[in-house]
Amino acid sequence: MIARGVAMYFIYAVAMVLFHPKFIYPFGPDPFVDPAFATHVLDDTQAHLHVTEEDTDGLAVLYFMGNGGSLAYFGAHLSVHTDAGHRVAALAYPGGGGIPGNPSETLLKAQALDSYDWLAAQHEGPIAVHGYSLGTGLALHVAANRDVAGIILDAPYARMCELMTRAAWLPACYLPGVQRWNSLVYADQIDAPVLVFHGTADDLIPVEAGQKLVASMLDAGKGVSYVALEGANHHNILRHPGYVTQFDDFLSNLPF
Repeated sequence: MIARGVAMYFIYAVAMVLFHPKFIYPFGPDPFVDPAFATHVLDDTQAHLHVTEEDTDGLAVLYFMGNGGSLAYFGAHLSVHTDAGHRVAALAYPGGGGIPGNPSETLLKAQALDSYDWLAAQHEGPIAVHGYSLGTGLALHVAANRDVAGIILDAPYARMCELMTRAAWLPACYLPGVQRWNSLVYADQIDAPVLVFHGTADDLIPVEAGQKLVASMLDAGKGVSYVALEGANHHNILRHPGYVTQFDDFLSNLPF
């Protein structure tokens, strides 16, 4: 009986390793359409970057969305920046929004760096990075490898594989073939100021996961401002009173 249970658990583990990308990247087909943004497909990685064209010497923000649906569902996030007069570049992920390709941690991180390099070649002013949920790992990856003026993280995780472990009852961080999305590795590699928002009622990425990342960055001596949004969940961070004010204050006081 025990042997049969072990065998079934092994089969389950193998199946989850094979199919876990389906759970990480539940993208939808709706394309991003906004006349304020021009679309650029980058040669090296085929990244689809949507960019506003005004203000080439002020602050630009490179935005990385979460993993739900497509960039079409993140218009409110982009509007926070466009309403403030920032130039915005947003990466649309392959596999969603009608964009061909199979998303993976390796590909998305390569596209994130490619997007920064393209923007830096076009934009004369400073660049900040802003990530939400899945996109926080991309924002940190760029900040660890490129020169950024500031980092904003909404509902970040420490290691996504820890969330997989909680959801699937598997040691996902130690299984071969798992896309781990370990943000802790960047804690001592970033130099720019960091602002972290996390809802206390977040049931997808628990607030403790964000706090673990913040603690790691603080232990590394980095400048981090942490804002716990009381009662906010994973999806309504932007609607929380005070979010936009603290967001704007952080960006307007960046040292550039």
